[in-house]
Formats: sequence, structure tokens, C-alpha cells
Amino acid sequence: MGKLADNKEKKQHSLLESAYDLFLNKGFENTVVSDIVMKAGVAKGTFYLYFKDKHQVRDVLIARTAEKFFLEALYALQKKNISDFTEQIIFIVDYVLNIMQKNPLLLRFIAKNLSWGIYQKAIANDNTSEKTAYSLFMELVHSHTELQIDAIDTMLFLIIELASSTSYRAILDHDPMSFDALKPYLNRSIRAIIKLHIQN
Repeated sequence: MGKLADNKEKKQHSLLESAYDLFLNKGFENTVVSDIVMKAGVAKGTFYLYFKDKHQVRDVLIARTAEKFFLEALYALQKKNISDFTEQIIFIVDYVLNIMQKNPLLLRFIAKNLSWGIYQKAIANDNTSEKTAYSLFMELVHSHTELQIDAIDTMLFLIIELASSTSYRAILDHDPMSFDALKPYLNRSIRAIIKLHIQN
């Protein structure tokens, strides 16, 4: 990487780090582009070299953070003796949601805005990871040669949307119940989704 490219990457990283801190502590709605560039120590014009607006920054941050957690969960799964596909998915979801449960600020930022579309689009355009969570997940799926799984992306979409929206309300607002009370029902629903996508 040349010096110019390295400098550009550092500026982009600084903008993302600054935005992440502001979104968590000040809130997305209360943060403007001027706040981000001031914290990052760059000119306002520099921001627009990398991002269209603060919404794009948010989407990139959400996708990268979700990617990090999913990767952690997938690598943790490799150390467990769980062979059943459905229980492997339950483990991954539980792992990620447990991280968010311990960090309500992070949950407020990510879970409310996380969608399969945002995640898929951002990761598809991000070449920073040698292995993406999506590619590892597909390896996991294909390792189960005994299963024929229909519409894998649709299954993922349903699981991510369900888990992110219900956990957000349960963890932060205890609505309709605490997260610990909700988890068995959430896991049962995830099992039902997976069952619908496995062809006999």
C-alpha cells in the first residue's frame, strides 16, 4: 500500500471511529456531519470523499460491527461439540445477542437498525476481511451434506430480522418481557424457521 492510499485509509478509519463513538454516546439523531469531522480532525470535504451522508456511515458501522460479532460466534462454534445444524444456528444467535445484552448502548445503535439488506450490501463491498461471516456461514451450511436447505438467504433474513427486533425491545424495555424470559420463545421460533427451510 502506497503512502497516499495509507493516508486515505487512516482518514476513513478516523471518520468511522469518531462517528461510532458519537453515535453510541450522543445518539445518531443528535449527531451531525460537523460533529464527526471535528472529532476526527479532518475537513468537512474529506468526509464526502468517503461517505454520502451520516446514514451511510451508520450502515457501514452496523454491518462491520455485526460482521465482527458473527465472526466471533462462528469461531467460537468451531470450538464447541455441536453437530446439529439447528443447534449451531441457535448457538450463533445466542452468542451475538449475549454480547449485545451486556452492552445496551451498542444494542441501541445496532439492533434497531440492523437488517439483512444493510449487512449484505456493506459486506459485499468490504474487502477488509479475508473471511467474511457470510462465507463461513455458507461453509457451515454446505458441510451438512445430509440436509437440503431451501432459500438460505431468506432463512437468514428471517432469523436476523426476528432476533434483532425482538431482542432490542426485550433487553432495553423489557417489552413484552425480560430477554431471559423471551429467549426460549425466540429460540423456538428460530427452530421453526429453520425447519420450514429444510426439505425432507
